[in-house]
Amino acid sequence: MAADADKIDSFQEAIYLSQREMALVQAVLNEPDGVERTELLALHDRTHAAIDRLAATIDPEHRVTAERIAARQDALEPTVRSYLVAVDDGNVAAARVMLEQDVEPAMDALAANLQTIVTAESATYLRARAGAESDSRLLLLGSAAIFLLGLTVLTLYSRSERTQRRQIEHLAGIDALTGLPNRTAFAARVGDALDKKGELGAEADPPTVIVVNLDGFRDVNERFGHRIGDLLLIEAGRRIIAMVRAEDTVSRLGGDDFAILLADRREPDRRLGLDEDLAKRLHEGFLAPFALDDVTVDIEVSAGAATAEPGEDATALLVHADLAMHGAKKRRSGFRRFRPEEAQGYAARITMLGDLRRALEHGEQLTLHYQPKIDLLGGAVAGVEALARWHHPVEGMVSPAEFIPVLETTSLIHDFTDWVLTAALAQARRWDDAGRALPVSVNISTRTLLDPGFPDRMAEQLRTAGVPGELLCVEITEYTVMSDPGTTIGALRRIRDLGVKTSLDDFGTGYSSMAYLKTLPLDELKIDRTFVRDMITDAGSLALVESAVTLGHRLGLTVVAEGIEDAATGEALAAIGCDLAQGFHFARPQPAGDLPGLLLTPRP
Repeated sequence: MAADADKIDSFQEAIYLSQREMALVQAVLNEPDGVERTELLALHDRTHAAIDRLAATIDPEHRVTAERIAARQDALEPTVRSYLVAVDDGNVAAARVMLEQDVEPAMDALAANLQTIVTAESATYLRARAGAESDSRLLLLGSAAIFLLGLTVLTLYSRSERTQRRQIEHLAGIDALTGLPNRTAFAARVGDALDKKGELGAEADPPTVIVVNLDGFRDVNERFGHRIGDLLLIEAGRRIIAMVRAEDTVSRLGGDDFAILLADRREPDRRLGLDEDLAKRLHEGFLAPFALDDVTVDIEVSAGAATAEPGEDATALLVHADLAMHGAKKRRSGFRRFRPEEAQGYAARITMLGDLRRALEHGEQLTLHYQPKIDLLGGAVAGVEALARWHHPVEGMVSPAEFIPVLETTSLIHDFTDWVLTAALAQARRWDDAGRALPVSVNISTRTLLDPGFPDRMAEQLRTAGVPGELLCVEITEYTVMSDPGTTIGALRRIRDLGVKTSLDDFGTGYSSMAYLKTLPLDELKIDRTFVRDMITDAGSLALVESAVTLGHRLGLTVVAEGIEDAATGEALAAIGCDLAQGFHFARPQPAGDLPGLLLTPRP
């Protein structure tokens, strides 16, 4: 009976994991960047293993059915992966169709089959238990000893049932890779700490949460593979545990994010600065390299701390600590405490992101303006740069300097870039049909250029628009190059294979290496406006612009100067051999229909 009880428990585990997997699949669509996305595939593997155990241990009567369930679980994996690809690409409509028509029906059928077979096994078990209890009652009449033995068996069964329930509850709150509490369990503990603070009042410290992120973890994964990445996460969790007190809680929130809940120390003289002390120990603790298999990895951490304010819940406290961590990462300071104004900025960004998502879905609010590039030798228009404009229905015109950085922090930047390319290529096609083949330049963000699927999407857009590659130019910045030189060079080569021109924008403001500049597959170099605008009055700026023009020409590149606001600057640029220029002196960015007619005179 005890062995059968364990078997029933394993069957219940398979059902629980299958239902949990379904919940995560549905949650991913609502929050593509959430922790559920990183947990889903690991949970799928656990569900698969549980179903395999079910098929191996089930009675021969139901074994064929169990093996059929295992086969369905195998067939479900590619469907789930296709659904996740659609979610990662931001294709919400396609993902929702796949969820409703493929994933959910398959999972529902799998769950129903599991429940059917488990119900049958449970019924067999219950009948056997009922028979055993009947026999026990008969034996009880003849022997007090047998009565006591039967009582013991029932007690053990009840204890096993309670133990299994506790185990399931425990497993639901544990990160499968590191064995640490997961985000759900950690949030519950933070909630308990907040409740305790509410009960004790001034006698207890408000809880403090520290979020810790592994800087450069993505590079480790890409360079050494996911096995080394997983080993790094496990060892990082162990190091963090070694740096905190026994009463503190360490959790893995997901990905390469960990969290620490500092317990109430009840020592007023030590409360202030406790998180700073821990941040210092974290920094020092991660100075030593990680030896993982035959690989040695050096990695640093960024940490952010937030202490609960009156009325805050666990979710708000975690968000605040996460904001502080991102502030530390952005400033490369290693540690940062949360500041209230950061929450206001976060709320504004979330609101703006939602508005941008709706603007992309409907399209009426977003437009493209075009600024001509002028040939300084002959004065003709050599091309235009496409610049996005957003007319918010409430706020009015929103500067690209405000909304582009918000887009670049999420995968929505891919949808935005696709929209810009589609609109710009459609306009290039209209100009070409009117007899004026006018090249159009489009700015590409770092996140989009490093997306492996971007060159293929661009090729498809060129084919759809019927525009030759030479009428398109993509502009990138020095930051994009230095963030991942190898991937950038590979992407630019694939883009140039399409006939598309490539340009390095804002040259002189970044920190690109001359070695990379020599190897980059470029056609154009754009000198930043900060040097151009002062070149008439500042000898240093003039020298830098002259050097950039000479360097560009030596590398075989067309040189473009930005920000020309007067005739004198344009003449000075022509005198030093600069090829092209753009700025308010020639034309401001305007809708395609408002560009000066003479600038767009059809070719003979």
